[in-house]
Amino acid sequence: MGTNFGTGPAESSPGELWDALRSATIGCDAPRPNRGSRHLAHAVPLVACALRPPRWEAVVVFRHRSDHQTTGPEPRPGGARAVEPNEPTNGGAALIRALELEGVEVIFGLPGGAILPVYDPIIESSIRHVLVRHEQGAGHMAEGYAHVTGKPGVCMVTSGPAATNVVTPLADAYLDSVPMVCITGQVPYAAIGTDAFQECDTTGITMSITKHNYLVSDARDIPRIVREAFHIATTGRPGPVLIDVPKDIVDPTNPRSSLEWYWPTDEEVVAGLPGYRPTTKGHPRKIKEAAEMILAAERPVIYAGGGILKARAAEALKELAELTGIHVVTTLMARGAFPDDHELCLGMPGMHGNYTAVMSFQETDLLITLGARFDDRVTGKLDEFASKAKVIHADIDPAELGKNRTPDVPIVGDARLVIEELVVAIRSLLESGRTQADTSAWKQTISGWQEKHPLHYDQHVPGERLKPQFVLETLRDNTPSDTIVCSGVGQHQMWTSQYWHFNHPYTWVNSGGLGTMGFSVPAAIGAKAAFPDRMVWAIDGDGCFQMTAQELVTATVEQIPVKIAILNNSYLGMVRQWQEMFYEERYSEVFLSQTVPDYKMWAESMGCAGFRVDSPEEVLPTIQKANEINDRPVVIDFRTDAAEKVFPMVASGKSNSEVMVHPSQVAGIGEY
Repeated sequence: MGTNFGTGPAESSPGELWDALRSATIGCDAPRPNRGSRHLAHAVPLVACALRPPRWEAVVVFRHRSDHQTTGPEPRPGGARAVEPNEPTNGGAALIRALELEGVEVIFGLPGGAILPVYDPIIESSIRHVLVRHEQGAGHMAEGYAHVTGKPGVCMVTSGPAATNVVTPLADAYLDSVPMVCITGQVPYAAIGTDAFQECDTTGITMSITKHNYLVSDARDIPRIVREAFHIATTGRPGPVLIDVPKDIVDPTNPRSSLEWYWPTDEEVVAGLPGYRPTTKGHPRKIKEAAEMILAAERPVIYAGGGILKARAAEALKELAELTGIHVVTTLMARGAFPDDHELCLGMPGMHGNYTAVMSFQETDLLITLGARFDDRVTGKLDEFASKAKVIHADIDPAELGKNRTPDVPIVGDARLVIEELVVAIRSLLESGRTQADTSAWKQTISGWQEKHPLHYDQHVPGERLKPQFVLETLRDNTPSDTIVCSGVGQHQMWTSQYWHFNHPYTWVNSGGLGTMGFSVPAAIGAKAAFPDRMVWAIDGDGCFQMTAQELVTATVEQIPVKIAILNNSYLGMVRQWQEMFYEERYSEVFLSQTVPDYKMWAESMGCAGFRVDSPEEVLPTIQKANEINDRPVVIDFRTDAAEKVFPMVASGKSNSEVMVHPSQVAGIGEY
């Protein structure tokens, strides 16, 4: 296939020379080395590896394909007029048109020089644009939108520092398998590699934290690239995809921006990605083996990870659990995938999981792992994790199978489809006369753990600051059951996961893999933009809040009335807890301030309703007031006890069997 650069300057630019050098050597799509199936890249034979464009690593180049001549789906109601095949247009208009055809409802972004030509057609577009105050906020808003809808969140920023500002959200989305499409501006194609103003190697910088990324070299490729980006972001293991767009490619005044519209069919998109064929259905033999093991197990536990939610498999999981009577543990990323009020729910495992969930893993004889990845915060000391258990591990990403724990039965496939296949196989075995092993003794053991070691905290003492757990329980009991809850990272995140009752899927939004402080406020805005009629509360710490609080200006101006509860203990709480427990109470650089900022005044200066709560008696009436305010964002500063710690706790590097419980509880092991 020949290289087509379109029209451009008479003299070849560094970028074009690089294209020419690579044109004869570029290969088909293939996974990047040592990254499993999560990445896509164009493999380059070794002969090309010595060739680099100036100052940049390998650039992904895409060429015009003239066989795409279909219009695709009808435009969304209120959208731009239909564009006929072969109708002349420009790169910027084509990009927005492609997003409309992909059903994009909202873009979170901030314009700048390199991306400016794409912002002009937004004026006539049906797509809502939310103007953020910092590009990191745009990325986290896109994540929040994706978490609650299952659809890709879209953010758009300019080049250079704007692109680097979305690196953290991209990494966050990558580690938590969040579908996202990020569009970044780039300097004109001819200027790539010249250290032009606000130039950076965006594709190189984001290569390891995106599922795939693109540098557009021809305006005619824009519809195809957008289609591929959404396909890649939402299929297989979801993840972020970045499209880097040089300014001249989208500038209607530049000849390089000219194209005749085409919209690839689904079949053409799939055919254009020959190295990308995610396996969705489990292997029949492995499904049967797993079903037989499930019926034979005497102490089984289902280990449900975030993949359950990504696959929209919550109902299937419930059916499997109720069919077999097996208890379910839901990881931090899977809260809500199985109802907390269900008798088979054991809650969250791991470093700050509840005692019963942690110990069930240690004593189980069969770990049925669905859409989870044996994260270190779940396993503790890996070689002592679930050491008595055989393991069934089902995951859409084959790279996860055996990465940390070798499974006895590995199953590659979509979590929902695999669970449905398991249910069919188990029913078939039962109908054929097969009986399930007696699990009554195991259930009694679990009940004993639950009775002996429930979640616990000391009650409020007059004159002391609030107990954060009490605040969360009060908030939980005075909000609708389908409230969307977003969290920052730290103690407040763990307490929220512990004390909130997640009885509905897709109501919990948090940063698990990367653990990004500052995630909560913008993620809540993204979730509220997706569901304006739902109540959305962000639970934040004072440290996290100060990182991205400026986005409340966005919420006010864009009329997105989120509600923020700050658990303000004047410290970086989780770090303080570690320093108290493991560093002999040597508190190094964790105290923030008890006096500044004034969160109530700060909130009001950003157009929000602001409240401060110091006593337990004020908690409920203030929450009730906040719930009645729907015309602007709300911020409540809850002044909480800095000495309060998160329990249970498995110390880093320790076995789950050494779980520490609250000092008032007698565990027999691991007292603090």
